[in-house]
Amino acid sequence: MRSGRIAVLLAIALAGVALVGGLAWLDRMMSAPGPHADVVRIHVYPGRSLRATLQQIAGAGALRHPRAVEWYVRLRHEPVAPKAGNYDLPAHASARDVIEQLHAGRVVLEQLTVIEGWTFAEMRRVIEAHPHIRATLKGEPAAVIMAAIGHPDQHPEGRFFPDTYRFADGTTDREIYQLAYDMLARTLAAAWESRQPDLPLRSADEALVLASIVEKETALPAERARIAGVFISRLRKGMRLQTDPTVIYGLGEAYDGDIRRRDLTTDTPYNTYTRAGLPPSPIALPGRESIQAAVQPQETGELYFVATGLGDGSHTFSKTLAEHNAAVARYLARLRATPAVPK
Repeated sequence: MRSGRIAVLLAIALAGVALVGGLAWLDRMMSAPGPHADVVRIHVYPGRSLRATLQQIAGAGALRHPRAVEWYVRLRHEPVAPKAGNYDLPAHASARDVIEQLHAGRVVLEQLTVIEGWTFAEMRRVIEAHPHIRATLKGEPAAVIMAAIGHPDQHPEGRFFPDTYRFADGTTDREIYQLAYDMLARTLAAAWESRQPDLPLRSADEALVLASIVEKETALPAERARIAGVFISRLRKGMRLQTDPTVIYGLGEAYDGDIRRRDLTTDTPYNTYTRAGLPPSPIALPGRESIQAAVQPQETGELYFVATGLGDGSHTFSKTLAEHNAAVARYLARLRATPAVPK
């Protein structure tokens, strides 16, 4: 009996030694430099398990003992659910480094830039052509896109914030639309709260419409508040806005790059030469500065502006029609004196 107890104790001791030795080996294995001499990129698909991901990494040459790494993670009772996307595993990254990268979801971030002044249609084309955005709404009517992000009855124009967005490979187009919509909504709400008192604007939506017109009229930050002031002054006086970008938007695909006199006199819901007040929706995606200009306009009594023709995008502002006509004449003279650029 005594010899039996000794044998059991010896077996237990040997098992303990083996366990300690195994744990020490696991710890060394986790900390050892990886076998890969260069950065290894892997793509983890949505829903892929840790085991399958580790086997994938081992197959790419960046891990020696995938099953042992899985055991180590289970022993530590720290579940790792790899986030979908692309991962760049640094050269000689240890198994511990790889697990930490997977656990933190440090995926390679792709990029999409939405430009101020784009229309919703231009934004759609870029999203649909992006190789790292997963298409779920491609080709759908705009109303379907708006319904997908929770705003089924809203016109899409102007509702998405122009910015540079970074995201994981495989992010859906719906998620990008949602992100840009929410950013615009927050920016507009904050601007509306800071608006000047007694503006002739009934809502934040009207401020957004005005901001889109300002965005299309000038690319110069120094002019935005002043141009907004001209339109606000016109609204106060009941004057028509008479702004070409709204006419162009109303022409849609019929616009060929030139705006003609007949275009200014042909009525559409967006023709601010034939209709008073603001158009029924924004005409572009306004940036933060244009939104701020719409709610904090610089009113100086000026009612007109025209391009200077100096080539820098600047405008001449006037308080009277006579001053404006003289500025238009100067602009046309400069235009005639400028050599034509060969097409």
